[in-house]
Amino acid sequence: MMAAALSLTRFKLVFRVPSSGLNACKAAIFSAGAGRYPGGLYTECCFVSLGTGQFRPGDAANPHIGKVGELEFVEEARVEILCI
Repeated sequence: MMAAALSLTRFKLVFRVPSSGLNACKAAIFSAGAGRYPGGLYTECCFVSLGTGQFRPGDAANPHIGKVGELEFVEEARVEILCI
Protein backbone atom coordinates (compact mmCIF):
# COMPACT_ATOMS: atom_id res chain seq x y z
CA MET A 1 0.00 0.00 0.00
CA MET A 2 1.43 3.40 -0.98
CA ALA A 3 1.29 6.27 1.46
CA ALA A 4 -0.47 9.38 0.22
CA ALA A 5 1.95 12.11 -0.78
CA LEU A 6 1.68 15.32 1.18
CA SER A 7 0.90 18.39 -0.86
CA LEU A 8 2.96 21.15 0.72
CA THR A 9 4.06 24.47 -0.66
CA ARG A 10 7.85 24.49 -0.60
CA PHE A 11 10.24 27.37 -1.10
CA LYS A 12 13.99 27.36 -1.46
CA LEU A 13 15.83 30.27 0.13
CA VAL A 14 19.13 31.00 -1.67
CA PHE A 15 21.51 33.69 -0.44
CA ARG A 16 25.19 34.59 -0.22
CA VAL A 17 26.92 35.73 2.93
CA PRO A 18 30.55 36.54 3.75
CA SER A 19 32.13 33.38 5.17
CA SER A 20 32.77 35.14 8.49
CA GLY A 21 29.01 35.53 9.07
CA LEU A 22 27.90 32.10 7.85
CA ASN A 23 27.25 30.39 11.19
CA ALA A 24 25.39 33.34 12.73
CA CYS A 25 23.24 33.73 9.62
CA LYS A 26 22.34 30.03 9.48
CA ALA A 27 21.52 29.98 13.20
CA ALA A 28 19.10 32.90 12.79
CA ILE A 29 17.37 31.31 9.80
CA PHE A 30 17.12 27.89 11.46
CA SER A 31 15.66 29.47 14.63
CA ALA A 32 12.91 30.97 12.43
CA GLY A 33 11.97 27.43 11.33
CA ALA A 34 13.70 27.06 7.97
CA GLY A 35 15.71 23.95 7.10
CA ARG A 36 13.17 21.41 8.38
CA TYR A 37 11.91 18.52 6.32
CA PRO A 38 8.25 17.47 6.60
CA GLY A 39 7.62 15.33 9.65
CA GLY A 40 10.51 16.87 11.59
CA LEU A 41 12.85 13.91 11.11
CA TYR A 42 15.57 16.26 9.81
CA THR A 43 16.26 19.83 10.93
CA GLU A 44 18.91 22.47 10.20
CA CYS A 45 19.30 21.15 6.64
CA CYS A 46 21.08 23.26 4.04
CA PHE A 47 23.61 23.13 1.23
CA VAL A 48 26.65 25.43 1.39
CA SER A 49 29.15 26.11 -1.39
CA LEU A 50 32.14 28.42 -1.02
CA GLY A 51 33.46 30.88 -3.57
CA THR A 52 34.66 34.40 -4.19
CA GLY A 53 32.19 37.21 -4.80
CA GLN A 54 33.02 40.60 -6.23
CA PHE A 55 31.36 44.02 -6.27
CA ARG A 56 32.17 47.69 -6.76
CA PRO A 57 30.28 50.07 -4.42
CA GLY A 58 28.76 53.03 -6.29
CA ASP A 59 29.07 56.70 -5.34
CA ALA A 60 25.88 56.68 -3.23
CA ALA A 61 26.78 53.42 -1.43
CA ASN A 62 27.76 53.14 2.21
CA PRO A 63 29.59 49.78 2.08
CA HIS A 64 30.12 47.64 5.16
CA ILE A 65 32.96 45.93 3.28
CA GLY A 66 35.18 47.67 0.73
CA LYS A 67 35.41 51.29 -0.42
CA VAL A 68 33.30 53.37 -2.78
CA GLY A 69 34.52 53.04 -6.36
CA GLU A 70 36.96 50.19 -5.65
CA LEU A 71 36.46 46.63 -6.84
CA GLU A 72 36.20 44.33 -3.83
CA PHE A 73 36.63 40.55 -3.63
CA VAL A 74 35.11 38.67 -0.69
CA GLU A 75 35.17 34.99 0.30
CA GLU A 76 31.49 34.09 0.44
CA ALA A 77 29.24 31.13 1.09
CA ARG A 78 26.20 30.42 -1.07
CA VAL A 79 23.51 28.82 1.07
CA GLU A 80 20.38 26.96 -0.06
CA ILE A 81 17.71 26.17 2.54
CA LEU A 82 14.31 24.50 2.17
CA CYS A 83 11.40 26.42 3.68
CA ILE A 84 8.05 24.70 4.17
